[in-house]
Amino acid sequence: MPIISMFYGIIIRMYHFDNDKHKSPHFHVQYGDQSAVLRIPDGKVLEGKLRANKLKLVQAWVEIHREDLVVDWKLAVEGQNVFKIQPLR
Repeated sequence: MPIISMFYGIIIRMYHFDNDKHKSPHFHVQYGDQSAVLRIPDGKVLEGKLRANKLKLVQAWVEIHREDLVVDWKLAVEGQNVFKIQPLR
């Protein structure tokens, strides 16, 4: 699964052809032993759990990069290579 961004120990990934289980555009987040699936475009948690402060960082990143995430999602569900997205700074 391609890593599309990393910041503050948070790893953001997007699977290819990953539109069956959650039925909505989403991405996967890992922080240490915690993981979650968040919906694009609003950053709502669909599955899993992250510490509140890390979740807020990821949701701020979604706010900034919403359009990039939508583009990557469309590429991923078609099995194409996704683009890296700038980390939160």
